[in-house]
Amino acid sequence: MDKELLDILCCPETKQDLRLAGSEELRDLNLAIGRGAVRDAQGRSVTESVEDALVRTDGLRAYPVRGGIPVLLLDEALVLEGIR
Repeated sequence: MDKELLDILCCPETKQDLRLAGSEELRDLNLAIGRGAVRDAQGRSVTESVEDALVRTDGLRAYPVRGGIPVLLLDEALVLEGIR
């Protein structure tokens, strides 16, 4: 992801900075998705693995990146609490 774009993006809910998920973090997230342990902000089970994700500074939410495009929709935020 382009560094300049990443520098201007923020969480649409809290306005916290976002960072690109690390490779281990992304692997763990996709494993949790495979186990059915990840829900979105509306409580729906997430079934599609993510190619990348932008993680909020507090580490409680992540936004998926699909086709190189960050999906910064509140309803599609991935809830990270309790998946590790």
